[in-house]
Amino acid sequence: MKHRAAKLTGLSFIAFFMTSCMSTTKTLYSWENYEKVSYEYTKDPSDKNESKLDECFDKMGSKQKGTRKTVPPGICAEKAYLLLKQGRNSEALSMLDREIELYPESKPFIEKIKKQIIP
Repeated sequence: MKHRAAKLTGLSFIAFFMTSCMSTTKTLYSWENYEKVSYEYTKDPSDKNESKLDECFDKMGSKQKGTRKTVPPGICAEKAYLLLKQGRNSEALSMLDREIELYPESKPFIEKIKKQIIP
């Protein structure tokens, strides 16, 4: 009887262990292929890679699969930097405001950036 109880306990433990290992946890944000695309852009900031990065930012903004359902921190600020490089200052300022809206803790840093953009 004791042997059977020990066997059942052991099997229960193995079953629990296997199911806990198999469960997947959902991430807070979906990053699409940001790591690869941003690396390629850093290595070669050509127009082709810039448009890939811009497309990646847009995908992150429109198709968030993470549990927070919003863009990851810093992405709006990076998109703003890209817009500034393209001479689209008013759109860049809007993206910086969006970064503050989504992540209020970024306000002191983003405000310093905005002061450099606005004459």
